[in-house]
Amino acid sequence: MKTTRCIPAYALLLTALSVLGGCQSAYYNTMEKVGYHKRDILVDRVGEARDAQQEGKEQFKSALERFSAVLNFKGGELEEKYNKLKDEYDESEEKAEAVRDRIEAVEDVAEALFEEWEEELDQYTNPSFRRDSADKLKKTRRRYKQLITAMKRAEKKMDPVLRALKDQVLYLKHNLNAKAILSLQKELHSVETNIAALVKDMEKSIREADAFIKDIGK
Repeated sequence: MKTTRCIPAYALLLTALSVLGGCQSAYYNTMEKVGYHKRDILVDRVGEARDAQQEGKEQFKSALERFSAVLNFKGGELEEKYNKLKDEYDESEEKAEAVRDRIEAVEDVAEALFEEWEEELDQYTNPSFRRDSADKLKKTRRRYKQLITAMKRAEKKMDPVLRALKDQVLYLKHNLNAKAILSLQKELHSVETNIAALVKDMEKSIREADAFIKDIGK
């Protein structure tokens, strides 16, 4: 796996640019001046999106375990179990938002990179170099499309899972009794199925991210 390059004053640059209102063009221009190009940023952001999905996957699995534990309630404080389930839902929502943000960041830099790459093709005077660069651009775009499709597919799977978990939390909040547990048990299979599908797509997206990082570094 490719490691992230260490850039002097990287953190300071990020802080300064955020103060400027998060203007991406200013960010890219500033980073390029210190030798950190859009290609490098894309690799880093794909890695960050991969890591966010890995964390999200583990969190959704944890939420399912908590949900199953609540439904297998055998006594004790039901309100305590509800609170733990609520915490799992809140954490899942937080991880899901991180995944969305990371994917959006990948899309932003990819769009900027491909636009710049396309414009620079017209600057070549050597036709052989131009053909080679154009071919590499085409291959990178195709590889990126495969990656972002996998990421977006997994991203979409998060919403039905979050909605289902929220329903459980809301229902249990006002029905802390055995009857409510029985009602929720009917939804367990659906929740398990949705989370299993989400985990499967996230794992595929993670593999695509690893492959993309490896390929673009060649």
